Amino acid sequence: MHEGPNWQPTLVGETLLLRPLRADDFEALYAAARDPLLWTQHPEPDRHERPVFARFFAGALESGGALLVLDRAGGEVLGSSRFYGWCAAPPSIVLGYTFLVRARWGGATNGELKRLMLAHAFRWAETAWFHVGPENRRSQRALERIGARLDHAHGAGPARRLVYRIDRTKEDARAAVVGTDGPRRHRRA
Repeated sequence: MHEGPNWQPTLVGETLLLRPLRADDFEALYAAARDPLLWTQHPEPDRHERPVFARFFAGALESGGALLVLDRAGGEVLGSSRFYGWCAAPPSIVLGYTFLVRARWGGATNGELKRLMLAHAFRWAETAWFHVGPENRRSQRALERIGARLDHAHGAGPARRLVYRIDRTKEDARAAVVGTDGPRRHRRA
């Protein structure tokens, strides 16, 4: 019998622990998300406001793929991410809705987070997709650092998104998953 995809795994990295998001994580995750500067380049710049964040959190729980990002050493909530949009043929998954506290911007945290998620995703998927707002330059640079390439844009107006990809069969996927991108992943923005 073939094991199907599990989009809410527990993943353990060198410095991070990713585990399924639970309803009782709301306050701790909101504490990490209520910094308005986290959302300045985001298509939803008011996500730091409690009612807006509550909608985001409810959607994360409903997605069946949301992960809480924790500092492995101290247990501090650093943010969240999720898997969504699984397509069995051809096998692909979207990684996104990622946010990290500002103290973890520009360092190795996002790279480690994405490597953990990509290694898991590539157990089933051939392609990992990422959707990014056109004004979110910070996220675009972070994706490029892990080997993602701009594939196309879709939507219009406020719903417009840039779509990046990493394919399991390409050299970029190996670099993204095993971290062979060298010093770039440690550079601060």
